[in-house]
Amino acid sequence: MNADPSTLSAPDVKAQILAQALPYIRKFHGKTMVIKYGGNAMTDPALQAAFAEDVVLLKLVGINPVVVHGGGPQIEAALARLGKQGHFIQGMRVTDAETMEVVEWVLAGEVQQDIVGLINQAGGKAVGLTGRDGGLIRARKLRMVDQKDPAIEHDVGLVGDIEQIDPGVVKALQDDQFIPVVSPIGFGAHNESYNINADVVAARLAMVLQAEKLLMLTNIPGVLDQNGQLLPELTPARIDELVRDGTISGGMIPKISGALDAARSGVNAVHIIDGRLPHSMLLEVLTDQAFGTMICSEPVNEFSASEQVAKTCPI
Repeated sequence: MNADPSTLSAPDVKAQILAQALPYIRKFHGKTMVIKYGGNAMTDPALQAAFAEDVVLLKLVGINPVVVHGGGPQIEAALARLGKQGHFIQGMRVTDAETMEVVEWVLAGEVQQDIVGLINQAGGKAVGLTGRDGGLIRARKLRMVDQKDPAIEHDVGLVGDIEQIDPGVVKALQDDQFIPVVSPIGFGAHNESYNINADVVAARLAMVLQAEKLLMLTNIPGVLDQNGQLLPELTPARIDELVRDGTISGGMIPKISGALDAARSGVNAVHIIDGRLPHSMLLEVLTDQAFGTMICSEPVNEFSASEQVAKTCPI
């Protein structure tokens, strides 16, 4: 039986990872993993350093990490300094022209460069990208239909709906052993900028890159039911039930929706894991310990031996 990682000391965690890592390194060598980086892991200095180290280690053992970052708390702080208050509809930030300017300089300037610097400091070679670079993310204005009344459409301003992802610049960086760090900003037909939910960008990028895994770091252990109990796996039918009863709401909706789309489109495993736990990403990828909630397009009744080793959804 595996020990609860939250009760382990730092040396114990390192020993556990080293003891169990080899079969996972072999299986995932040369594969791409898209990591949605957000929550407390982005604001706590110790967690920031641990995340950067984990990303560099994945690269050194032959896995190709691609980081897509959020920045909600940093955007909120910047807006507050300007006397503006953020407003959300169905988990999406309402983005007027002034807010879009703030989003761009916070995400592409402040947050992205901090992440790039931390990864480089840890021994990696990171390069920051936005959707403009290499034509990576082409978008249009998002038409948001009300979840309860389809006749109602919400205007959320310069929030983008992805039209196309061209992964050429990401693949070129990977081939040269760089680690791409992507800010979720797209561009439109008239060169306008769009704010795009980072969970949605991570999911779509994972699909286009045919990633082995999509890892979403959050501030919770995974998806919880109404009693606060962790749901280790979710399927489309169960997700629909949780949305209807309000268990999944707000910012969790685009996260779950994107994860399910990725699972349906061939990403072998989608995991929502607790970014507050140091090295949780490494423990998920390189050990037998299963973390958080796994999103599958079909029910998981029984894992085969190979699926148990890979922690993937049955095909």
